[in-house]
Amino acid sequence: MDQKIISFGEIMLRLKPVGFERFFQSPSFEATFGGGEANVAVSLANFGMDVAYVTVLPSNDIGKACRAELNKFGIDTSRIIEGPGRMGIYFLENGANQRASKVIYDRSYSAIALAKPGDIDWEKTFSGCNWFHITGITPAISASAADLSLESVRQAKEMGLTVSCDFNFRKNLWKYGKSAVEVMSELVKYVDIGVANEEDCQKSLGISVDVDVEKGELDVGLYEKLTRKVLDKFPDMKMLAITLRESKSADHNGWAACLNDRDKFYLSRKYEITDIVDRVGGGDSFCGGLIYGLLNYSGREDALNFAVAASCLKHSISGDFNRVSVPEVEKLMGGDASGRVQR
Repeated sequence: MDQKIISFGEIMLRLKPVGFERFFQSPSFEATFGGGEANVAVSLANFGMDVAYVTVLPSNDIGKACRAELNKFGIDTSRIIEGPGRMGIYFLENGANQRASKVIYDRSYSAIALAKPGDIDWEKTFSGCNWFHITGITPAISASAADLSLESVRQAKEMGLTVSCDFNFRKNLWKYGKSAVEVMSELVKYVDIGVANEEDCQKSLGISVDVDVEKGELDVGLYEKLTRKVLDKFPDMKMLAITLRESKSADHNGWAACLNDRDKFYLSRKYEITDIVDRVGGGDSFCGGLIYGLLNYSGREDALNFAVAASCLKHSISGDFNRVSVPEVEKLMGGDASGRVQR
């Protein structure tokens, strides 16, 4: 059966100082677009998948430019709707060495933050689709966006779509009165494929196993226990993947992931990523890789390793979007990490 994947969430205008400059060190910003669910759609489109993206955009030239940018990748944007409000913005200051990257959100009253249940015809939107991807970011934007997100997963399950969700806890967004645990615990009931890191499980679901999120080294045994606890709490979830990042500095990370499909616990190959160009979107590129892997490989371990290799490569690319192909990912999966010039 042909697969069509659709993702839903907020795409923003991304403003970043040139290179590794600090905010307003010089009067220049690089203007691109990015957002968790759109990043996943771009990854999948680059892997040759049939993918659509739905959001709410303002009816102005910035909204039109955003749609045009997604169209460049071959993403179906016909299901995007326009509404009142503005384009959300996020400012990124790229970290280096011991100076961490910094993100400032400016997304209050954005078009999707003002959207509410009933604004999107989900039955029409999901028509012809087999897989729906969402994150924990959209429900954090506003109470109405949270209600709209819950409406989306309920309709997706009713129509038989596979639902994947990156829990994606964002502490700077949960400001409207409800806690992440309160909202996400309800939404995740409808999820088939969960993706998270250790902080997402703790802060979005209230599930922890005494993992120190600030510690550089990771204890894999604790993550097997963590995946079991999440799967026990959500009996309809088929599998949970957790990304394992060892943050040694802003430009040196260890990178791996694990996956529990209830039958077996898988651990991926680990990569030492040095001289990171841009780690924003790393988790999204993992999600895109995992969805592709689960749909195209017969084994779960291969799917996991494809996702980790894809997201490893993303750390070498500036911008939110992961601009790599399947052959490039598979080459790294096969052990070629030399980076030699291809002539």
